[in-house]
Amino acid sequence: VHSIFPKTEVQLCIIHPVRNSIKYVAHKNQKAFMANLKPVYKAVSKEAAEMVLDELESRWGEQYPIVLKSWRGKWENLSAYFKYPADIRRAIYTTNAIEAVHRQFRKLTKTKGAFPSDNSLLKLLYVGIQNASKKWTMPISNWSLTLSQLSIYFEGRLDEVLAI
Repeated sequence: VHSIFPKTEVQLCIIHPVRNSIKYVAHKNQKAFMANLKPVYKAVSKEAAEMVLDELESRWGEQYPIVLKSWRGKWENLSAYFKYPADIRRAIYTTNAIEAVHRQFRKLTKTKGAFPSDNSLLKLLYVGIQNASKKWTMPISNWSLTLSQLSIYFEGRLDEVLAI
């Protein structure tokens, strides 16, 4: 990704590590553990989140080291969204939207053999995404504000898309 889009910032989905964490926590501790984990990803800043993550580790690290090791190992890509205001965070903390696009692409291409050209593949994906977008009815709340903030944070990078 970085070789083609060098300015890309990676933000992993928060939901996946949260769900993955619970798999390793004893049933009797899950409610308490999740109550201690939630303030990590709901924190107002990366620094505040790191402090809560430290507290989580001191409370649960001995009992569930694999969970904390996983969060620590992915922290840079899990915490990228703290740079942004709340409206942008709400749009990027989960990767559900892009996963839906990938699912649509897989559905379109899995039954096909080889494509005669790259262009034929691109055409198929374009038509598929146009059809899929008609079904997307769930609007992102405050999208105009979010888009405005994105255009400020990524000055010049959205001009062509936004026709500015």
